[in-house]
Amino acid sequence: MSEEVLRLEALRKVYKPGTPLEQEVLHGIDMHLCRGELCALVGPSGSGKSTLLNLIGLLDAPTAGELYLLGRPTRGLQDAARTRLRNEAIGFVFQFHHLIPAFSVLDNVLMPLMIRQGRPAAEHVERARGLLAEVGLEGFAARKASELSGGQQQRVAIARALVTHPALLLADEPTGNLDSRTADAVFELFRRFNARFGCAVLVVTHDPRLAAGCQRQIELVDGRLITYKA
Repeated sequence: MSEEVLRLEALRKVYKPGTPLEQEVLHGIDMHLCRGELCALVGPSGSGKSTLLNLIGLLDAPTAGELYLLGRPTRGLQDAARTRLRNEAIGFVFQFHHLIPAFSVLDNVLMPLMIRQGRPAAEHVERARGLLAEVGLEGFAARKASELSGGQQQRVAIARALVTHPALLLADEPTGNLDSRTADAVFELFRRFNARFGCAVLVVTHDPRLAAGCQRQIELVDGRLITYKA
């Protein structure tokens, strides 16, 4: 059996608890992801997908329940420990790539390692260059990120997300701003890296074609997990 990367147990999220504006967004979510899995998180707008992704990405804390990352309970972690674990174990790809326009493509890819340790080691620079080659941008390392097309920038964002060799890769509508041909190419990168590095991948998407290409689909409706499709 593959190593379990992520486990959620009775995860709840309530905003403004104890006030007249109290709103429970997630109602006891149970799920897991193992290494090598490629999973889609689907559901209508307002179903709680973004909230759930923020919790899984350790960008927010649940109100109740527990989230285990690589077997480690995370709900009680202090901010510094949460930030360190997020940087070490999770890679992020968003709908908007969030590159630093004035920085070179190579420096953008290296950014998670720079945040962790300052100036990157030579081996990390080589790793970043290797990832740029994998996404077809080997000759663009010295260019500024602002000089790239939208599809190219998203490929840089994928390389950046993988440079730390994360156990879990989270992608939030990663093809939402791309035409169908470019979107297919970007999704193929997810499939390739999922197979090559064995990281667990969770993709939030409204694209049924992309979701159908995943091994599993998890569906949220009104903050509840209603299907768990293999």
